Amino acid sequence: MKTEIIPASEIRSALNILRSGGIVAFPTDTVYGLGALAFNNDAINSIYLAKNRPIEKAIPILIGDLSDLEKVADNTPDMAIRFAARFWPGPLTCIVPKKQTLPLAVSATSTVAVRIPNHADALALLRAAGPMAVTSANISGGANPTSAQEVYEQLNGRIPLILDGGTTPGGVPSTLVDCTGHIPVILREGPISLDELVAALK
Repeated sequence: MKTEIIPASEIRSALNILRSGGIVAFPTDTVYGLGALAFNNDAINSIYLAKNRPIEKAIPILIGDLSDLEKVADNTPDMAIRFAARFWPGPLTCIVPKKQTLPLAVSATSTVAVRIPNHADALALLRAAGPMAVTSANISGGANPTSAQEVYEQLNGRIPLILDGGTTPGGVPSTLVDCTGHIPVILREGPISLDELVAALK
């Protein structure tokens, strides 16, 4: 497979690949992500293959607008809604009850991780494509890529397209918080601290 790099503004090529069941890499506010349409089980499985990602690791969902949350989540907890209002778009991923129509390849559990990235190129793609299953565009366990070239160095020949939006501003994966209990539980440290989350609930 030939891996092509094109400007991130040229999303039509990416949409064509996604809608035909393919996967693409693109910049976000944290690191470069590798994504597929959220409701295409086979395409999501391609992400696992391209990354050598363990199949038991769930893949987060990125959305372009808060109104898309109801497409991928059921009975969203008030905690998650308040976090979304305060921190989205931004580097916070919320674990919420999963919409049962989501494929098993996204998550084999009853929950799904969701966020809205604060990046113009990512938002343009997500608003055109709809919800996407997205994880970091690297070989599993490899360095998190912050440029199209770093994605290419790890995934050349494994994916068809990289959207080049320059260097990502964050460089650190998002904070991952479980919103399904009575209190927020951080499962992965990131740019947003527990103190900030607790303050948003007051």
